[in-house]
Amino acid sequence: MSKQLLAVAGGKDTADIVVKNGKIVNVYSGEIYDGGVAISGDTIAAVGDVDYTIGENTKIIDAEGHFITPGFIDGHIHPESTSLSIRSFAEIALKHGTTAILTDLHEVGVVGGLEAIEAVLEEAEATDLKLYFVVPSHVPFSPNLETSGGSFNAEIIKKALDRQDAVGLSEVVGPYVLAGFPDLLESIDETLARGKTVHGHLADIEGSALNLCTAAGISTDHESLSGEDVVARLRNGIHVQIREGSAARSLKDGLKPIIENSLDTSRVSIVTDDLHTIDAVKRGHLDDAVRTALEAGIDFVTAIQLVSLNPARAFKLDHEIGGLAPGKRADINLTSGAEDFKVISVIAGGKPILDHGNLLIAYPKADHQPILLNTIKLAKPVVAEDFKVYVSEKAKQVKVRAMETLPWIPITNERIVDLKVKDGVVQADIEQDVLYIAQVERYGKNGNIGKAFMGGFNLKAGAIASSVGHDNHNIIVLGTNHEDIAIAVNRVAEIQGGQVVVNNGEVLNEVAYPILGLLSDLSAEELAEKKEELNQSIRELGSGIAIPFMFLSFICLAAIPSYAVTDHGFIDVIKQEIIDPILEIVE
Repeated sequence: MSKQLLAVAGGKDTADIVVKNGKIVNVYSGEIYDGGVAISGDTIAAVGDVDYTIGENTKIIDAEGHFITPGFIDGHIHPESTSLSIRSFAEIALKHGTTAILTDLHEVGVVGGLEAIEAVLEEAEATDLKLYFVVPSHVPFSPNLETSGGSFNAEIIKKALDRQDAVGLSEVVGPYVLAGFPDLLESIDETLARGKTVHGHLADIEGSALNLCTAAGISTDHESLSGEDVVARLRNGIHVQIREGSAARSLKDGLKPIIENSLDTSRVSIVTDDLHTIDAVKRGHLDDAVRTALEAGIDFVTAIQLVSLNPARAFKLDHEIGGLAPGKRADINLTSGAEDFKVISVIAGGKPILDHGNLLIAYPKADHQPILLNTIKLAKPVVAEDFKVYVSEKAKQVKVRAMETLPWIPITNERIVDLKVKDGVVQADIEQDVLYIAQVERYGKNGNIGKAFMGGFNLKAGAIASSVGHDNHNIIVLGTNHEDIAIAVNRVAEIQGGQVVVNNGEVLNEVAYPILGLLSDLSAEELAEKKEELNQSIRELGSGIAIPFMFLSFICLAAIPSYAVTDHGFIDVIKQEIIDPILEIVE
């Protein structure tokens, strides 16, 4: 306990910073009233009438009648989805009022294991963004269906749970709980025994399966895709994390039954899960989600609760963060009102970060540890023949089970199509929007290449490749011809990770991710500009998907329905098995 904090709170000493002349948004009582906040060090000392804490050396921030809210908390985000190194990510998140995140850094762990995660957590210590570590429950996410660089087992998870910053177990996949995976159940027990929380990945889980997962100790879920999902989870006592990010925008649909039926919102929060760099720069982070919640009809105080107190409570962290009260971390936003909501100024851990839109901080680039670099190790350079799907040379046509992504969320459905065969090689069909898709193992472990057929991207020429591919981060590639596909994959390897657009044998555009093959040290604004150019190159090749590389990254996720491609092959996600895309051969 800080004697200095008590002295300021009790009026025996003066505050370091006082924010006054504002409207306090009290997420505990649900009120808005005039007042201010006094800060001692990195902690709130007083709220309300704080004039008594002002001294000669107190820095006074005039709120100018604006709303004083707690700093925002993202209860489920993979910061790696922005393609930014953690310090660059911290800058853009803080700029939009996010002062704390709950993250498993799962993507980092997929490439480099716990050692890599710990290296990134160490880099984050130089920032003012508060990171709480939610230990990954599965690395690789689908152990028998993909190759990853790092891996977690029950012993590694125990070690990670013992970290001071570890607050729970992340992404516990419902079907794996239903199957009774011994290591997973052991990890859940270890988490609960430490008084920490267990967080679910419960896509398509309902009825008795939902009861079983809840009974196992899962207390949150971020996979609700409909209002019905939200209500079912709330009725089961599960804290619902409604996604409003870049890959999935489910907030309005999720909030609809809550508003219509006046349901209690104390076990509801907003998360982004995956946030694209361009969206972070143009739309913002949780501030953008608050605007969406207000548009949906949520009242102002409740909207703020959804991104502050509620996520803190979901992780048993409301004694530290989530509200404006003495003893809490001094995370404070000044915002405009509901009509034109925006973050005006930010204080994180007692430090002014943003002043009327002007960012006051800039973090130096980290000297990255070796575990984070030089992670692309192809068994050998690939050639066009590596990506061909062969059948009998007598074949004239084949019936194929292709995947097709939905245009608004990267969930795949089945499409049965007839494709021509030439010299024993199955041909893509641009007119039917059926393209080649493959994933190449990039850790130097086995040289696997999994192949399938893909619809929904509407690419008319060329190929695109990326070293960002959930949840294994091998090189995922999509294209209209095998030659461009091979060039794209080899170029990704040459630049030690990144995203590449190729046409007619020429690299049209690329962005390098030298950190783990996932991340860049560029600022958010610099990287967003490069990604805009990258996306424009893809649009010129015919694709209408707004964020094609983010969508592509999810096509190799063997835990999201209905189909995927990994380095092991074409995956039936529901059955959790490798299947042949060729259904019938016509000779």
